[in-house]
Amino acid sequence: MLHINDLTYRIAGKLLFENANAHVPAGHRVGLVGRNGTGKTTLLRLIMGEIAPDGGRAAARRGASVAMLAQEAPGGSHSVLEEVLAADRERASLLAESETAADPNRVAEIHTRLNDIGAHAAPARAASVLAGLGFSQEEQAQPLETFSGGWRMRVALAAVLFRMPDLLVLDEPTNYLDLEATIWLEGFLKSYPRTLLLVSHDRDLLNKVPQAILHLDQRRLTLHTGNYERFERMRRESLVRQASMYARQQAQRRHMQDFVDRFRYKATKARQAQSRIKALERMEPIAAVMEERTAPINLPDPKELAPPLITLENAAVGYQDGAPVLSDLNLRIDGDDRIALLGANGNGKTTFARLLAGRLPLMAGERRASGKMKVGYFSQHQLDELEPTQTAYQHLARLMAGTPEAKVRARIGQFGFSQDKADVPASNLSGGEKSRLLLALMSHDAPHIMIFDEPTNHLDIDSREALIRALNTTRAAIVLISHDRHLLETCADRLWLVAEGTVRPFEGDLEDYRTLALAGRGSPGPAAGEARERRESKRESRKTAARARRETASLRKAEAGAEAELARLNKDREAVEAALADPDLYAGESARVADLTQRRAKLDRAIGAAEDTWLAAQEALERGA
Repeated sequence: MLHINDLTYRIAGKLLFENANAHVPAGHRVGLVGRNGTGKTTLLRLIMGEIAPDGGRAAARRGASVAMLAQEAPGGSHSVLEEVLAADRERASLLAESETAADPNRVAEIHTRLNDIGAHAAPARAASVLAGLGFSQEEQAQPLETFSGGWRMRVALAAVLFRMPDLLVLDEPTNYLDLEATIWLEGFLKSYPRTLLLVSHDRDLLNKVPQAILHLDQRRLTLHTGNYERFERMRRESLVRQASMYARQQAQRRHMQDFVDRFRYKATKARQAQSRIKALERMEPIAAVMEERTAPINLPDPKELAPPLITLENAAVGYQDGAPVLSDLNLRIDGDDRIALLGANGNGKTTFARLLAGRLPLMAGERRASGKMKVGYFSQHQLDELEPTQTAYQHLARLMAGTPEAKVRARIGQFGFSQDKADVPASNLSGGEKSRLLLALMSHDAPHIMIFDEPTNHLDIDSREALIRALNTTRAAIVLISHDRHLLETCADRLWLVAEGTVRPFEGDLEDYRTLALAGRGSPGPAAGEARERRESKRESRKTAARARRETASLRKAEAGAEAELARLNKDREAVEAALADPDLYAGESARVADLTQRRAKLDRAIGAAEDTWLAAQEALERGA
């Protein structure tokens, strides 16, 4: 279905593809993965014929229909349903012609073709796709121009899914979806009967939809069978093997070169030396493993406060007097909470997050919190609030007024900004780099509660894993809104459902919520026994998570203490060594020399023990993290 042959392409002098080859068979679902900036979106544009390659080709089978998710939101006064139906251009053209055709034979041909393509069932099919993506029957009849950009992007997705092309190309289709729509899309794509090429950083989607992974790395393409998890495992094993082979070959080359250097000019060994020279020339070099390092994300630990951090009693919040979005809120958040907010877009998740962050006043009830409590709030909308001409360093320095430059740069460095990258204007940063900057800004004063509204939209898979490690390491309370199930499953130990005008604990797990979302039910209703078992399981999970965070904190303190002790001992030893190196010492009493020698021996033993303690603390910290 899709053939990529000897593809070469440069952009602004940078070589993105060099003789890249791949073949995707018809009917296969393939995930395209690679680090940000390697050229995934460029490859899709080459496949769609939007740009021309410098060499080779990338194209679908001749005669096959190809459709790609639009990158711009559609608009107009026509209805949502009409926009989706218009995506089937053949159907629209035949229907228009049927209204004016006079030739009976042509009319018969038109109606036969309309019947063949299922034209009369198309409105029901389009409505089903729209419903799956969150549009009610009433909303499907509303003008497109009345919806926000995010919802109009959902219409664009519905249109390309409705077309059912021979080759469906999707570039980050979940970016504008909530968890419920993402769950529906996963089911739709798993049963897609034709060929699918999917670009996504959603690990869960890549594990459940593709039958193969097309990996873009070092300007080449490699197709691996299986889902993303299998690809990642095979790649790790391949890198280990390559590193081992490289090390063995380098050792062999050094041994042979040593022989040549020693004996090439010695008559009795010259022949053997020449033989080794030729062997070295014939030896095909094994490339060293050049694995790009993903910059870590380090969220600070707050100072401890007595629980609860926030208590809501009979609270209500909204934007218009007398019309609360959420009411009857009776909840509390403690310092060790990891909470995920579930619920369809429009139910009030962001409204609730803004209430917790203190950005919306109460309309009724009470919100109690410590006067010393700090709240950090992350939202993708804040990307537009960054000053385009200011650098990452300048953004953070403004919040950390009076802090020495070295400390500001050290802090921004904990989010992956090197010296050079910290001085790049925000307008020139990638989406992922801007998200990292927002993380640094929201956490600069070590907040006690961190609220994240879709934090992963611009992060690649490795950066998402770095964020997961940071969330599981920090001792701050976490509130998450995300369509990334992998993030929720690995970070959240409590689920709250935002639905029917309120927020309440959800006593199931994410799999239960998946069933609920697909069934279209409005509220959870697990059996009493199942609910009780899940509550007990959740309590135990919370205890385990809290214990792990406490242990990690103590491990960090132990590591820092061991490192400080090791530095002190080494400094003392240097002083002793300097004294022993003084020639005048040996002109005096021998007792002084003996004392210093004994002291050096004791310091050597202490340093050895301190190094063991430090290494053990580091290993324990790595295991704990």
